[in-house]
Amino acid sequence: MKNKTVRIIQPKTHYTLDQINNPITRKRVCAYVRVSTDNLEQKTSYEAQRDEYTQRITKNPDWIFDGIYADEGISGTSTKNRKQFNLMIEKARAGQIDIILTKSISRFARNTVDALNYIRELRQINVEIIFEKENISSLDPKVEFLLTIMSSMAQEEARNVSENVKWNVQRRFREGVPIINHKRFLGYTKDKKGGNLVVVPEEAQIVKLIFNLYISGVGPAKIAKQLIEMGAKTGAGKTEWRLSTITTILKNEKYMGDMLQQKTISIDYLSHTRVKNKNHAPTYYTENSHEAIIDRDTFELAQRIRKDRAKVRIGEDKNLSKYSRTYPLTAMIICSECGRTLKRRYWNYGHHKG
Repeated sequence: MKNKTVRIIQPKTHYTLDQINNPITRKRVCAYVRVSTDNLEQKTSYEAQRDEYTQRITKNPDWIFDGIYADEGISGTSTKNRKQFNLMIEKARAGQIDIILTKSISRFARNTVDALNYIRELRQINVEIIFEKENISSLDPKVEFLLTIMSSMAQEEARNVSENVKWNVQRRFREGVPIINHKRFLGYTKDKKGGNLVVVPEEAQIVKLIFNLYISGVGPAKIAKQLIEMGAKTGAGKTEWRLSTITTILKNEKYMGDMLQQKTISIDYLSHTRVKNKNHAPTYYTENSHEAIIDRDTFELAQRIRKDRAKVRIGEDKNLSKYSRTYPLTAMIICSECGRTLKRRYWNYGHHKG
């Protein structure tokens, strides 16, 4: 009896007409890089990753370098503000990318839902994501369970980081350390050493003018118009003044040297949605926190005027009328029937020719 032999016959490869006419033998490869803070250490990591991926992809003869997509100083918990990430995904959808390299799942996304949705979508169009730290590929059908677990762990890590940051910020609030965007804060800047608020004299003059006009009877709309005519600049460096800008300045306690912090709060560490802090968390009020621009008596007088003008309740319908002092009799004439204040209106019907 002859010896039994087995030959393995591999299946023939079938090519479509499109593949024959347009053969693609090299993969179009890109890398996605992200660091979540702007400090020097993270910036160095960001540059190192970018350089490493550029060299690795360009040196591989089977790959075509499609570029490095990098978001610097952007949180990974949401993809909404990650412009480079979104551009990369759009190119992948358009069939312009075959492989995406990234350092780890947490660099790609810390939101479990986002991570799995993008992985599944790209897998459907044969775009592979290689997570180097975990040494896994998104094209492996067995990997989804592992990805779910690892993405959830990354999301939990993001939650812990968020809680740590929140604790640190609240500790600084308790110590009276100002945490504000001084670059758009009319009248103040921060010193270079301790981060304390210091007065900018030329801007302080505008703040004083606003308060003086207001307590003398000029309404916010008219103040804004006057500042525009003067060519005065806002905290953002613009010459366009709005009624809301004047109102915000008039009610800002920092101008009398006090500081209320945590006026708004993030209610979701994933979406970073911020809302007004209405009994969500403590607020922190520091008296005599820094040098005042407006004396306390003047500031408190302005608040009483604001309250009187903005919350005048007349009649049983609780109609709210706002004093603007645009015209001499504004909000001073009251209807005896309904209790509402009469307002000035002008209709131009044209000239009647008889």
